[in-house]
Amino acid sequence: MESLLDRELEFFINNQESLVKRFGGKTLVLHKQSVAGVFDNRLEAYTEAKKRFDPGTFMIQDCLPGPEAYTVDVSTLGSIFSA
Repeated sequence: MESLLDRELEFFINNQESLVKRFGGKTLVLHKQSVAGVFDNRLEAYTEAKKRFDPGTFMIQDCLPGPEAYTVDVSTLGSIFSA
């Protein structure tokens, strides 16, 4: 089953080029596979989105070019514990 996050992310990736041309550098609120709001930063986007939508029904996405806009590299270094 495809999740809300999957659908919204797919919408962003499929439309990234045109969205960046139109809203590059802004923060988007995505809701039901459309742009529901355009903001200057994530906090502003979240504050406004939670007024309009139920939690878990929207996604906040930085509108930047390239896969770096929607991917995260995670690495861990081993931790040493002593008792």
